[in-house]
Amino acid sequence: MSDQFTIYHLKMMQNGIRLFNEGQFWECHEDLEDPWMECSHEPAKYVFWAVIQVATALYHFENKNLVGATGMLNKAREKFKLCEPLEGPILREQLSWDTLKKLVDEIPLKPSLEDFSSLYLFKFKEIIL
Repeated sequence: MSDQFTIYHLKMMQNGIRLFNEGQFWECHEDLEDPWMECSHEPAKYVFWAVIQVATALYHFENKNLVGATGMLNKAREKFKLCEPLEGPILREQLSWDTLKKLVDEIPLKPSLEDFSSLYLFKFKEIIL
């Protein structure tokens, strides 16, 4: 069990991140659920959970489901707070974590669908191990 987000965790996320970057948000969510559960006793689980919830929010955004998108994004905000102790070089440099957090934070608590547009355009850096 690790108290950090490691290269091992990053490798577990590689396919889910690729799916996210391809705009396959539901598939990203599905792909990351198993590694998230595998890490359920580690703080790194919050990184997986945050990405799953952002991907699900964007899935709802694509389907013009503002209630679903807003609910998932607000849950993701909570996970980002829980990720703060893990925010080292791997998250910042390998996943563009600061940019993702900033885009999530810029969306108002009571958004319109248009407020999700910048987040929808976000792409993680390609994971190269």
